[in-house]
Amino acid sequence: MFTSFLHLFARRPTSEANHDPFIREVVVHERDARNPRVERVIFVCWMLIAVKHVAIIWVCQRYPVPFHQLWINFPTWLLGALATGIYFWRMRRG
Repeated sequence: MFTSFLHLFARRPTSEANHDPFIREVVVHERDARNPRVERVIFVCWMLIAVKHVAIIWVCQRYPVPFHQLWINFPTWLLGALATGIYFWRMRRG
């Protein structure tokens, strides 16, 4: 930039090499934008998981069942966390 500026004042002819830009091309890869509709579905699913957890806890305390409530609640929570984590990891990485 400054060499072209100095050639302007020096009134010397510039060579073609000085007119070549340093940056020949800029490529921008757009990320996938976060989808508010998908995030709303994720939020609704987490609310349903919370309601299910409360219902399972209530049923296990109210009625005699031969297993602990976490045998049902933990896999549900784990798969929900895995799906949510994969979505947000791909949005961050994308």
